[in-house]
Amino acid sequence: MEKFIFEELAGDALREVLRAVKGTFLCRSNAERLRRSVEPLLPLVQGPHGHRELRELAARVRDALELARSAAAAPRWNVYRAAQLARRMEAADRGIARWLARHAPAHVIGSVRRLRDDADARIGRLERRVEEIAAASASASPPPPAMSVAVAPPPHKAMAASAAVPMEVVGPHKGVAVEAMMPQKGVVAVAQPKEGVMAMEVEGHEEGAGMVGGGVKVAKEWIKEKVMSGGGGWEVVGISGIGGSGKTTLAMEIFRDPKVQAYFSDRIFFQTISQSANLEAIKMNLWEQISGNMVVGTYNQIPEWQLKLGPRDRGPVLVILDDVWSLSQLEQLVFKFPGCKTLVVSRFKFPTLVKSTYEMPLLDEEEALSVFCRAAFDQECIPQTADKKLVKQVAAECRGLPLALKVIGASLREQPPKIWLSAKNRLSRGEAISDSHETKLLDRMAASVECLAEKVRECFLDMGCFPEDKKIPLDVLINIWMEIHDLDEPDAFAILLELSNKNLLTLVNDAQNKAGDLHSSYHDFSVTQHDVLRDLALHMSGRDSLNKRKRLAMPRREESLPRDWLRNKDTPFEAQIVSIHTGEMKESDWTQMSFPKAEVLVLNFASDVYCLPAFISTMQNLKALVLINYGTSSAALDNLSAFTTLNGLRSLWLEKITLPPLPKTTIPLKNLRKISLVLCELNNSLRGSTMDLSVTFPRLSNLTIDHCIDLKELPSTICEISSLESISISNCHDLTELPYELGKLHCLNVLRVYACPALWRLPASVCSLKRLKYLDISQCINLTDLPEELGHLTNLEKIDMRECSRLRSLPRSSSSLKSLGHVVCDEETALLWREAEQVIPDLRVQVAEECYDLDWLVD
Repeated sequence: MEKFIFEELAGDALREVLRAVKGTFLCRSNAERLRRSVEPLLPLVQGPHGHRELRELAARVRDALELARSAAAAPRWNVYRAAQLARRMEAADRGIARWLARHAPAHVIGSVRRLRDDADARIGRLERRVEEIAAASASASPPPPAMSVAVAPPPHKAMAASAAVPMEVVGPHKGVAVEAMMPQKGVVAVAQPKEGVMAMEVEGHEEGAGMVGGGVKVAKEWIKEKVMSGGGGWEVVGISGIGGSGKTTLAMEIFRDPKVQAYFSDRIFFQTISQSANLEAIKMNLWEQISGNMVVGTYNQIPEWQLKLGPRDRGPVLVILDDVWSLSQLEQLVFKFPGCKTLVVSRFKFPTLVKSTYEMPLLDEEEALSVFCRAAFDQECIPQTADKKLVKQVAAECRGLPLALKVIGASLREQPPKIWLSAKNRLSRGEAISDSHETKLLDRMAASVECLAEKVRECFLDMGCFPEDKKIPLDVLINIWMEIHDLDEPDAFAILLELSNKNLLTLVNDAQNKAGDLHSSYHDFSVTQHDVLRDLALHMSGRDSLNKRKRLAMPRREESLPRDWLRNKDTPFEAQIVSIHTGEMKESDWTQMSFPKAEVLVLNFASDVYCLPAFISTMQNLKALVLINYGTSSAALDNLSAFTTLNGLRSLWLEKITLPPLPKTTIPLKNLRKISLVLCELNNSLRGSTMDLSVTFPRLSNLTIDHCIDLKELPSTICEISSLESISISNCHDLTELPYELGKLHCLNVLRVYACPALWRLPASVCSLKRLKYLDISQCINLTDLPEELGHLTNLEKIDMRECSRLRSLPRSSSSLKSLGHVVCDEETALLWREAEQVIPDLRVQVAEECYDLDWLVD
């Protein structure tokens, strides 16, 4: 009997222990489930609309949330505490469910009755107020300058178009406030719709192009989640995109969404900002609407303590600021009191203030064609009588931009096929097809560019000189800006980020973060630009006559030079940048032209043979020459003698070119500072060369060799160029070793040997490079050791040695690298640096994340 009782007691104890352990493991998941189930209830039962009967439920919900937070933070080793919290959470969940089952239906009925009574009262007040406004207008007596009256219209076309629609005058608790007597620009106004928020629909606002298909649903849900979450603090969320991408349309969808209106209890305020807006008046007006405090007379300063505390017991507030043009504007208009969410709609990004930004996507082919057909034919698809191929070609030139689809489609409505064909050809050249296209699309988009600082604007216009649908090498772009705008490299990179933040270009491969390092190379990074933005750059650059333009660029690839260029060839062209895009060019295909002011020449082509134009020899001011072959194989160059007179050339970029063997005697390029060889076939043109490179390139400071797969070794004569400051060799799979004489380059401060898997050692003379600051040997998988005298590099600041899997040890002298501050490596290699970390002050060893990127495979 005693044994039976003992076994029963032991079984009960074991079951209790198992239940406790199970509760411990499920404690956090139960806490998360409880939080998700009760957190949405909290806004419904507290705030200005919470009644006495709901206080009990509000207290239960708050207690449940606090309990969930405690359970989520509880340590799992405390089994008793976790089990106790789990039981309490179950009890709290059951209690809230019972309350809702018993009392919720009655509260719904009572709330409906109160809403009906309140609506009747507000309609009465509205009718009286309309009569007062009419009387005031008849007597023509102006109101006090700062007086504003809160009115709550839902923002739709009917109310913007007609002042006769009754509008509800609201008290201080809710409503979209509108200045009813003296509307200011940017405020929703009934009598003068062109001055208000509704102007985007009345006047054909550039953002009224709209979104279609599933895009608007995805965008709405993303933004709704951001503005309806985040706790009780203030927060700024953004909608960003190029002009005409549908930003304002999306913001209006958020404004009208029933769930958003219910969450904020209709306390949503929509304000349009302009470039020359009166920010003090707008902020005052918004504050009156939010706080419900009428400001009378000349008082025009909001007390700071009011701004910090916010409206008392009002619940969450959403302020939508449309068409914001600068960070300074935004900083003045963001209210930072608890519960205030600000939705910023802008062509630009404001990463320092905006926590999350939704970037507007462009329409896919099917959606774009639907929008285009609605504008051109008033139906969703191409009519039977229309030329389907031609319609699709014209629609494709709009590149998925909603505003472009609407404007261009409307301009071609009821036009004959020849006009459509002309439009397709003009669009492919980046030209306007009609006055409406120029004024409604290009000129409106130009506003984003014209507000930029002069040098930033010039850098944007330079991007129109590169081919459409092609990635622009970041190194090329930065170098051109440095040469023709007299910029330092950090300043050029800052302009690049500014244009990116303003949605005027797109950085590829996370260039903003990865290329921003002090020792980063740009060879792995590129830039893209939407074709409509490229058309805009061409449109703005083409405002002058052909021979007077600062940039002379072929809008698209052609088999020969443009006819208008040939017609004007007898007059010198004043262009600073010349960009030519052709196929194969022979000597007979060129004509003599004069470019006395040209500083940059970009030659884009696709062929196996390419003859350099003879007029290069007359470009006495040429600083940068870029040759990019988009063909499938490397191109052989003819007429290399054109280089002989380029005494001022500072930068040379050759991509997918077959380099001929270098002759023994070559006329020196005395001012050449930078050579970049990308995807080139060297054909051993460097190996065994007896030419004295130090004489040919006496001032060369930067040498880049990338993806030159037949490069096996560097000629030792390169080590005679004492002016070299940077050598970058990357993705050269056959390179086995570097010349022993490398130590002669006493000015070298950057040595990059990246992704060269056949390289098995570094020459010992590397340790003589006293000025070396950065060494990159990453992805050299066959490198087994480092030179023993590595510690002699007393100025070395950073080493990148990720994916050096065969490197098993470090030289003992590595502890002498006193200037070393940053090492990037794999986890295994990081263990080798532990001893050095204890000796070298401020050394940071960073374990790199594995990254497999195939973007370079895409043209």
